[in-house]
Formats: sequence, C-alpha cells, structure tokens
Amino acid sequence: MWNETVANLTLMALGSSAPEILLSVIQTVQDLTAIPPELGASTIVGSASFNLLVISGVSIMAVEEEPKKVKDTGVFAVTSISSLFAYIWMYLVLSSISPGYVTMVEGWLTLSFFFFLIIFAFWADRLNAYIEETK
Repeated sequence: MWNETVANLTLMALGSSAPEILLSVIQTVQDLTAIPPELGASTIVGSASFNLLVISGVSIMAVEEEPKKVKDTGVFAVTSISSLFAYIWMYLVLSSISPGYVTMVEGWLTLSFFFFLIIFAFWADRLNAYIEETK
C-alpha cells in the first residue's frame, strides 16, 4: 500500500531516530526559556553520522551482488543531494544565519525541507517506474 521509497524515508527514518528526537523534544519542553543542553543535538548529529556512514557501509557489504548497483539512481541522487544540503543548511543556520541558536522560521523551514525530500524522492521513484514500464 505504501510506496517503498516514501516508507523508507519516513517510517525507517522515524524508527531509527525516534529516541534522539524524543530526547531533544523532552529536554526542550522541560524549560522553553533555558538554553537547551548539547546532549540532544549531539546525539542527533552522531546518530545521523552513524546512519550515513556505518549503516550505509554495512548495507553495501551485505549485498552479495557483484558488481554492486544502485537500484534507482534517481532516488539515490535526490537523497544524496538532500543529505549534503541538510549538512550545509545546518552549518549555515548554526554558524552564519543565526549563530548559536535556531529561530522558529529556520525550524519550520527545516521541517518543510523534509517534506520536499519525500515529494522529490517520490517523483524520482515514479519517473523511474514510468521509464521501466515504457522500455
């Protein structure tokens, strides 16, 4: 019923990052006027780095197919570019645009970027399916 690409980007991401997200939300909600502790943000960045590097590497090693190929290069390109954009956006927000804190506008923009990622990845997946059907 779910599109495989959308499921991977939403359910798997939420499932693997839920503890870090909940930690940050709980720490922030406890005292909205205080400066949030670094533990939540550091945990999220560490988890994202682990997912990007270690889990990707293990997933590649687990595939027995030789040579290894990306099934859908369109979705791969969208998610790769989005990952790079996310790290660049995080750097800009925390060091250039509003050094040391995140404004409400930046937070809402960041959340909207996630939905754009899902939409673009879905379009890339559908485009790939259309190309495969017309062959």
